[in-house]
Amino acid sequence: MTQIKKVVIIGPESTGKSYLCEKLALHYHSSWVPEYAREYLYAVGGKYSYDDLLIIAKNQLDLENKYTEDAIQKGHNTIFIDTDMFVMKVWCEYVYGKCHPWINRQAQSQQYNLYLLCKPDIPWVKDTLREYPDLETREKLFTIYQETLSKQTVPWHIISGNYDERFAKASSAVDAILK
Repeated sequence: MTQIKKVVIIGPESTGKSYLCEKLALHYHSSWVPEYAREYLYAVGGKYSYDDLLIIAKNQLDLENKYTEDAIQKGHNTIFIDTDMFVMKVWCEYVYGKCHPWINRQAQSQQYNLYLLCKPDIPWVKDTLREYPDLETREKLFTIYQETLSKQTVPWHIISGNYDERFAKASSAVDAILK
């Protein structure tokens, strides 16, 4: 069976995570796992509760497993993942001040090869699902993600700059784990 490298792209809202996932997947002739929360929130009209976050997390993990299995079947050596359980943990704790035990357990048991942390240094793009347009909140969330990543052992890189610079930094980090 093919050994696949899992690359997770995380960061605050509107930092180009989905764009970067898609562009990296095209560049590496692979696939990417979309953020399940968007599908779920569109279906429920954008409103959510603490319990909804557990539903979103479980479906995100199911989606990741499905896409990963498909990528392995296709012989891909890399898959790009838009959102993981660290994101779900930060979301729960930031909005509700607590996190579901299931999400905490999953966050501790995740196995990835690389994290790319997107910095909020590109312009905010309005979206009906986005909640934090102010730079102060986006930077605060970035710092939380940075602290989270610094407490775990998987390599990670900050991705900043314009879209071309972000792609160059991201692909360089991915190339390093593929050697």
